[in-house]
Amino acid sequence: MFSERIGYIIWVSDLKAARSLDKYGTVHYMSRKMHYVVMYMNADRADEVVRNIQRLPFVKRIERSYRNEIKTEYTRGVPDKTRFYSL
Repeated sequence: MFSERIGYIIWVSDLKAARSLDKYGTVHYMSRKMHYVVMYMNADRADEVVRNIQRLPFVKRIERSYRNEIKTEYTRGVPDKTRFYSL
């Protein structure tokens, strides 16, 4: 139903020009202070789109976001000590 999405962090030199990145994917966040853009795009066209974005004159560096690969299901490895301290 939904296609696989990949996130990228794009470091830019000009935020006004970075608004044009919207045509390459979904811009999720733009940092005015640190000059980066977080955007998501379809995984099947990601390599082609990244090559096109890298050619833009205001783009300094592109990093892939590993947020979807981080484990978000947590297990308790340490026993719960709160029950020993209850009244």
